[in-house]
Amino acid sequence: MKPSTQTAAVANFTDVVHLIAALINQLLPLIISLTILVFLWGIFNFVMSAGSEDKRIEGRNFMIYGIIGLAVMVSVWGLVNILTGTLFGGAVIIPQLQ
Repeated sequence: MKPSTQTAAVANFTDVVHLIAALINQLLPLIISLTILVFLWGIFNFVMSAGSEDKRIEGRNFMIYGIIGLAVMVSVWGLVNILTGTLFGGAVIIPQLQ
């Protein structure tokens, strides 16, 4: 009995690039959600630890990490879509939650 998994047939370089782009586009909403949660956790720590300077610095660092992570992920998404659109004629895909 064969397992019922679907595998994408990769025949050439274009298929590999489209497969990687599809994988990134599928994971992007999850990763962006995680970076937003890190940012919000930093805000929570920053606000709730008004008396402790160390906790405020930790909260501020979490906010900075969240912003950097969000910027990196949006940049990766844009770069992948620009490259696939330019080199292989693919359409720009806007990631959506399903």
